[in-house]
Amino acid sequence: MSRIATTFANLKSTNKTGLVTFITAGDPGPDATVPLMHALVEGGADILELGVPFSDPMAEGPVIQRACERALKFNVGILDVFGYVRQFRVRNQTTPVVLMGYANPIERIGSAAFIAAAQAAGADGAIVVDYPPEECEEFGAAMREAGLDLIFLLAPTSTEERIAQVAKVGGGFSYYVSLKGVTGAGNIDTEQVAERLAAIRQHVKLPIGVGFGIRDGATAKAVAKVADAVVIGSRIIQEIENAREGGAVDAVRSFTAGIRAALDA
Repeated sequence: MSRIATTFANLKSTNKTGLVTFITAGDPGPDATVPLMHALVEGGADILELGVPFSDPMAEGPVIQRACERALKFNVGILDVFGYVRQFRVRNQTTPVVLMGYANPIERIGSAAFIAAAQAAGADGAIVVDYPPEECEEFGAAMREAGLDLIFLLAPTSTEERIAQVAKVGGGFSYYVSLKGVTGAGNIDTEQVAERLAAIRQHVKLPIGVGFGIRDGATAKAVAKVADAVVIGSRIIQEIENAREGGAVDAVRSFTAGIRAALDA
């Protein structure tokens, strides 16, 4: 059983909602990434999403765009991201790590090289925002063969055909985008989320995480009533941005612990 499957099985057995957290690799600097990953786990994160810096992150709002810009100033690229995962695995062999990003860096090194490097580093899966599931059957099969999960986004506008395709190709969990927009924007309508998840579950048997717009404990707790996991990214990046010099790790750990407490209350 994969780390992701094991994590969701353990959450279900203890009647808990998962906490999936996102940071951009290399932000606010290259030396901060691994300490931040450990801080997220210490704060109560169940799964880590590690963003691969990219110059044109189309699904991201301004907060994560700025994080990518900061990382790219240090020339942090996909090979560095594999290195951060390897370093993280020295101390942590159990928390799943999902690489999140865009097709361009993968296409540049080649999908086979990406899969081999991700597996060797100790990653557990990937979210590739601009890889449509209809074109990913071969890539998804290669990921599965390597023991990696290919995770797809679903949106309020996803058709029944798209949902069925994600159910066919996807692994690990499905990521439901709660808003028509970019990361960190708008307010979540939890009733609408509940209706959409009920429709998605008719096809998708994987756990479902909900993200885009979860900013605090109250929102996380409301979404947790209908989702298997909540996903938080932009709000964590804001903690990094607003922290005093050298204080990002403590700020992120404290914020994550607050979300965990709200989910478990």
